[in-house]
Amino acid sequence: MRLILSLATPAALLLTLAACQGPQAEQAKRDAASAADNAAAATDQAVDRAAAKARVASDQAAAAARDAAQDASAAAHRAGDATRDAAADAANATADAAQTTADKAREMADKADRAAQDEQARH
Repeated sequence: MRLILSLATPAALLLTLAACQGPQAEQAKRDAASAADNAAAATDQAVDRAAAKARVASDQAAAAARDAAQDASAAAHRAGDATRDAAADAANATADAAQTTADKAREMADKADRAAQDEQARH
């Protein structure tokens, strides 16, 4: 809206002054033309500044997105490693429990065998 007003004001002044005649009118026309040129230059500068700010914001957003993707990837790798480690720990615990059960079963079998031999020896 400001852009339209800043361009419309000098243009309206130029049209109004164009209706006048004489040396003052000529000076007024030149002043109005200069004001229009200045308004156009200011508009161009504003557009350039806005575009530069938009590029910077876009670059920052892209960098933040890359950082977030890297963080997510690292977290996924850590989660995968933790899952693998937990599975290995569970497998080791199961193997240890199986070994302990087998050892106890051997002990019980040995005791039963000794008890049977002792029983046979008494008869």
